[in-house]
Amino acid sequence: MTRTKRGYLARRRRTKSGSFVSSFRGSRLTRTITEQEIRSLFSAHRDRDKQKRNFRRLWITRINAAIRERVVSYSYSKLIHDLYKRQLLFNRKILAQITIASRDCLSIISNEIRKEVEYTGIIVNRVARRMNSGKGEWKLL
Repeated sequence: MTRTKRGYLARRRRTKSGSFVSSFRGSRLTRTITEQEIRSLFSAHRDRDKQKRNFRRLWITRINAAIRERVVSYSYSKLIHDLYKRQLLFNRKILAQITIASRDCLSIISNEIRKEVEYTGIIVNRVARRMNSGKGEWKLL
């Protein structure tokens, strides 16, 4: 059987997928190029998720550091809990940007939230005491 020269088709198939590799042998051999493509696409997909996790951790540490610096005995978890109680659904990214821009603004937000939560806590405690007293009165004081 005679040898057929395939012309430009083989070259086109090999050069099409050479953008992922830059090593000596890997840039010339077709099989290693395809293996490297698969590996690099898998790593890119995995590291996108990892990057999201890392950014969230960074935002949380920034917010926590700013709160602990300004307010005594108050933490990140209490702030987020109080935000959810007040139904103020702030994004952690936005809170971190507020922290970087002006820490006074974050401390004002946290102080206002704490005042409101403490006030509603006092009312709830009074109602609970009144209910448990046995008098049967259900009035807010």
